[in-house]
Amino acid sequence: MRSWNAATLGEHPKAGIVSEATDPVMDATLHYLGYHGQPLTPELADRTSNMIAHCEEIARPKEITRTVEPGTLKLPGADIARHLSGAVDVVLMAVTLGHDVDRELRRLSLTDPLGQVLFDAAATALVERHADKLEARIRAQARARDLYCSWRFSPGYGDLPLDVQQNILGRLDAARRLGITLTADNLMVPTKSVTAIVGLHRTPQTGLASSCDICSLRPYCSLRTQGITCRG
Repeated sequence: MRSWNAATLGEHPKAGIVSEATDPVMDATLHYLGYHGQPLTPELADRTSNMIAHCEEIARPKEITRTVEPGTLKLPGADIARHLSGAVDVVLMAVTLGHDVDRELRRLSLTDPLGQVLFDAAATALVERHADKLEARIRAQARARDLYCSWRFSPGYGDLPLDVQQNILGRLDAARRLGITLTADNLMVPTKSVTAIVGLHRTPQTGLASSCDICSLRPYCSLRTQGITCRG
Protein backbone atom coordinates (compact mmCIF):
# COMPACT_ATOMS: atom_id res chain seq x y z
CA MET A 1 0.00 0.00 0.00
CA ARG A 2 1.26 3.48 -0.83
CA SER A 3 2.33 5.64 2.08
CA TRP A 4 0.34 8.87 2.10
CA ASN A 5 1.73 12.05 3.64
CA ALA A 6 1.44 15.82 3.36
CA ALA A 7 3.54 15.87 0.20
CA THR A 8 1.87 13.05 -1.72
CA LEU A 9 -1.62 14.22 -0.75
CA GLY A 10 -1.02 17.44 -2.67
CA GLU A 11 0.42 15.98 -5.88
CA HIS A 12 -1.64 17.73 -8.54
CA PRO A 13 1.05 19.33 -10.73
CA LYS A 14 -1.32 20.92 -13.24
CA ALA A 15 -3.86 22.10 -10.70
CA GLY A 16 -4.11 25.57 -9.23
CA ILE A 17 -3.83 26.15 -5.52
CA VAL A 18 -6.14 27.61 -2.94
CA SER A 19 -5.22 29.34 0.27
CA GLU A 20 -5.01 27.41 3.52
CA ALA A 21 -8.24 26.60 5.30
CA THR A 22 -9.91 28.98 7.72
CA ASP A 23 -12.60 26.61 9.01
CA PRO A 24 -11.55 25.25 12.45
CA VAL A 25 -12.48 21.65 11.63
CA MET A 26 -10.71 21.82 8.28
CA ASP A 27 -7.67 23.39 9.95
CA ALA A 28 -7.57 20.62 12.55
CA THR A 29 -8.03 17.92 9.92
CA LEU A 30 -5.14 19.30 7.89
CA HIS A 31 -3.04 19.48 11.04
CA TYR A 32 -3.57 15.76 11.60
CA LEU A 33 -2.60 15.19 7.96
CA GLY A 34 0.72 16.94 8.55
CA TYR A 35 -0.02 20.28 6.90
CA HIS A 36 1.54 23.41 8.36
CA GLY A 37 0.34 26.35 6.29
CA GLN A 38 1.11 24.97 2.84
CA PRO A 39 -1.29 25.89 0.02
CA LEU A 40 -3.87 23.30 -0.98
CA THR A 41 -4.89 22.12 -4.41
CA PRO A 42 -8.60 22.61 -5.13
CA GLU A 43 -8.99 18.84 -5.52
CA LEU A 44 -7.55 18.08 -2.11
CA ALA A 45 -9.47 20.89 -0.44
CA ASP A 46 -12.75 19.65 -1.93
CA ARG A 47 -12.11 16.03 -1.07
CA THR A 48 -11.07 16.81 2.47
CA SER A 49 -14.15 19.00 2.94
CA ASN A 50 -16.34 16.19 1.59
CA MET A 51 -14.77 13.70 3.99
CA ILE A 52 -15.41 16.02 6.93
CA ALA A 53 -19.06 16.32 5.88
CA HIS A 54 -19.28 12.53 5.45
CA CYS A 55 -17.85 11.97 8.92
CA GLU A 56 -20.24 14.49 10.47
CA GLU A 57 -23.13 12.72 8.74
CA ILE A 58 -22.40 9.22 10.05
CA ALA A 59 -20.94 10.08 13.46
CA ARG A 60 -23.17 9.49 16.47
CA PRO A 61 -21.41 11.55 19.15
CA LYS A 62 -22.13 10.76 22.79
CA GLU A 63 -20.59 12.08 25.98
CA ILE A 64 -20.65 11.62 29.72
CA THR A 65 -19.13 13.21 32.79
CA ARG A 66 -18.95 12.30 36.44
CA THR A 67 -17.65 14.32 39.38
CA VAL A 68 -15.76 12.35 42.02
CA GLU A 69 -13.68 13.08 45.09
CA PRO A 70 -9.92 13.11 44.37
CA GLY A 71 -9.15 10.52 47.04
CA THR A 72 -11.41 7.93 45.41
CA LEU A 73 -9.27 7.69 42.26
CA LYS A 74 -6.22 5.48 41.83
CA LEU A 75 -4.10 7.39 39.32
CA PRO A 76 -0.41 6.45 39.34
CA GLY A 77 2.23 8.90 38.21
CA ALA A 78 3.81 12.12 39.38
CA ASP A 79 2.40 14.19 36.50
CA ILE A 80 -1.27 13.58 37.30
CA ALA A 81 -0.52 14.07 41.01
CA ARG A 82 0.85 17.54 40.25
CA HIS A 83 -2.01 18.22 37.88
CA LEU A 84 -4.64 17.46 40.52
CA SER A 85 -2.75 18.85 43.50
CA GLY A 86 -5.16 20.86 45.63
CA ALA A 87 -8.23 19.87 43.61
CA VAL A 88 -11.45 19.80 45.62
CA ASP A 89 -13.23 17.69 43.00
CA VAL A 90 -12.30 15.79 39.86
CA VAL A 91 -14.41 15.53 36.71
CA LEU A 92 -14.06 12.41 34.57
CA MET A 93 -15.18 12.85 30.98
CA ALA A 94 -15.58 10.67 27.92
CA VAL A 95 -16.63 11.44 24.35
CA THR A 96 -17.05 9.10 21.38
CA LEU A 97 -18.12 9.38 17.74
CA GLY A 98 -19.59 5.87 17.78
CA HIS A 99 -19.04 2.57 16.01
CA ASP A 100 -20.28 3.69 12.58
CA VAL A 101 -17.13 5.79 12.16
CA ASP A 102 -14.94 2.76 12.86
CA ARG A 103 -16.88 0.69 10.34
CA GLU A 104 -16.39 3.36 7.69
CA LEU A 105 -12.66 3.51 8.45
CA ARG A 106 -12.40 -0.24 7.90
CA ARG A 107 -14.38 -0.04 4.64
CA LEU A 108 -12.23 2.78 3.28
CA SER A 109 -9.02 0.96 4.22
CA LEU A 110 -10.04 -1.76 1.77
CA THR A 111 -11.52 0.39 -1.00
CA ASP A 112 -9.98 3.87 -0.87
CA PRO A 113 -6.63 4.24 0.97
CA LEU A 114 -6.40 8.00 0.41
CA GLY A 115 -10.01 8.45 1.47
CA GLN A 116 -9.29 6.45 4.60
CA VAL A 117 -6.42 8.78 5.52
CA LEU A 118 -8.59 11.88 5.00
CA PHE A 119 -11.55 10.38 6.85
CA ASP A 120 -9.35 9.30 9.77
CA ALA A 121 -7.96 12.83 10.15
CA ALA A 122 -11.46 14.32 9.91
CA ALA A 123 -12.75 11.93 12.58
CA THR A 124 -9.88 12.83 14.90
CA ALA A 125 -10.61 16.53 14.43
CA LEU A 126 -14.31 15.99 15.10
CA VAL A 127 -13.90 13.96 18.29
CA GLU A 128 -11.48 16.57 19.63
CA ARG A 129 -14.02 19.28 18.78
CA HIS A 130 -16.66 17.45 20.81
CA ALA A 131 -14.19 17.05 23.66
CA ASP A 132 -13.52 20.80 23.52
CA LYS A 133 -17.25 21.51 23.70
CA LEU A 134 -17.66 19.25 26.71
CA GLU A 135 -14.64 20.77 28.46
CA ALA A 136 -16.05 24.26 27.88
CA ARG A 137 -19.28 23.22 29.58
CA ILE A 138 -17.33 21.73 32.49
CA ARG A 139 -15.51 25.05 32.89
CA ALA A 140 -18.76 27.02 32.85
CA GLN A 141 -20.27 24.71 35.48
CA ALA A 142 -17.15 25.05 37.62
CA ARG A 143 -17.26 28.85 37.52
CA ALA A 144 -20.91 28.71 38.58
CA ARG A 145 -19.56 27.01 41.73
CA ASP A 146 -16.80 29.63 42.02
CA LEU A 147 -14.23 26.98 41.09
CA TYR A 148 -11.51 26.87 38.44
CA CYS A 149 -10.50 24.04 36.12
CA SER A 150 -7.17 22.58 35.17
CA TRP A 151 -6.81 21.60 31.52
CA ARG A 152 -8.00 18.14 30.55
CA PHE A 153 -5.45 15.39 31.14
CA SER A 154 -5.84 12.06 29.33
CA PRO A 155 -4.39 8.59 29.96
CA GLY A 156 -1.11 8.31 28.09
CA TYR A 157 -0.09 11.91 28.83
CA GLY A 158 3.14 12.23 30.78
CA ASP A 159 3.62 9.25 33.06
CA LEU A 160 -0.10 8.48 33.46
CA PRO A 161 -0.37 4.96 32.00
CA LEU A 162 -3.01 3.84 29.56
CA ASP A 163 -4.17 1.09 31.89
CA VAL A 164 -6.04 3.67 34.00
CA GLN A 165 -8.58 3.72 31.16
CA GLN A 166 -10.32 0.74 32.74
CA ASN A 167 -10.81 2.63 35.99
CA ILE A 168 -12.05 5.79 34.26
CA LEU A 169 -14.42 4.00 31.91
CA GLY A 170 -15.70 1.86 34.75
CA ARG A 171 -16.46 4.88 36.92
CA LEU A 172 -18.31 6.44 33.98
CA ASP A 173 -20.20 3.23 33.14
CA ALA A 174 -19.02 4.02 29.62
CA ALA A 175 -19.49 0.53 28.19
CA ARG A 176 -23.22 0.62 28.88
CA ARG A 177 -23.85 4.32 28.35
CA LEU A 178 -21.52 5.10 25.45
CA GLY A 179 -20.57 1.69 24.04
CA ILE A 180 -16.85 2.24 24.75
CA THR A 181 -14.81 -0.88 25.49
CA LEU A 182 -11.09 -1.61 25.76
CA THR A 183 -8.78 -3.89 23.84
CA ALA A 184 -6.16 -6.00 25.59
CA ASP A 185 -3.72 -3.11 25.01
CA ASN A 186 -6.06 -0.60 26.73
CA LEU A 187 -7.01 1.09 23.45
CA MET A 188 -10.57 2.30 23.20
CA VAL A 189 -13.20 0.97 20.82
CA PRO A 190 -14.67 2.93 19.11
CA THR A 191 -11.25 4.29 18.26
CA LYS A 192 -12.49 7.86 17.89
CA SER A 193 -13.08 8.31 21.60
CA VAL A 194 -11.51 10.60 24.18
CA THR A 195 -11.31 10.25 27.95
CA ALA A 196 -9.86 12.87 30.25
CA ILE A 197 -9.55 14.10 33.81
CA VAL A 198 -10.20 17.71 34.85
CA GLY A 199 -9.40 19.02 38.30
CA LEU A 200 -11.66 21.57 40.01
CA HIS A 201 -9.77 24.03 42.19
CA ARG A 202 -10.50 26.99 44.43
CA THR A 203 -7.87 29.14 42.71
CA PRO A 204 -7.07 29.84 39.02
CA GLN A 205 -4.76 27.28 37.43
CA THR A 206 -1.63 27.67 35.33
CA GLY A 207 -1.07 25.84 32.06
CA LEU A 208 -4.15 27.34 30.37
CA ALA A 209 -4.26 29.68 27.39
CA SER A 210 -3.07 33.12 28.44
CA SER A 211 -5.84 34.81 26.45
CA CYS A 212 -9.34 33.95 25.30
CA ASP A 213 -8.20 34.94 21.81
CA ILE A 214 -5.88 31.91 21.56
CA CYS A 215 -7.95 29.42 23.57
CA SER A 216 -9.11 26.33 21.68
CA LEU A 217 -12.35 26.36 23.69
CA ARG A 218 -13.27 29.88 22.59
CA PRO A 219 -15.89 28.80 19.98
CA TYR A 220 -17.84 26.87 22.63
CA CYS A 221 -17.33 29.11 25.68
CA SER A 222 -20.43 30.52 27.39
CA LEU A 223 -18.44 32.43 30.02
CA ARG A 224 -17.28 35.19 27.68
CA THR A 225 -20.89 36.24 27.06
CA GLN A 226 -21.14 36.81 30.82
CA GLY A 227 -18.03 38.96 30.86
CA ILE A 228 -15.96 36.44 32.83
CA THR A 229 -13.28 33.87 32.00
CA CYS A 230 -12.32 30.45 33.32
CA ARG A 231 -9.11 31.95 34.67
CA GLY A 232 -10.86 34.31 37.07
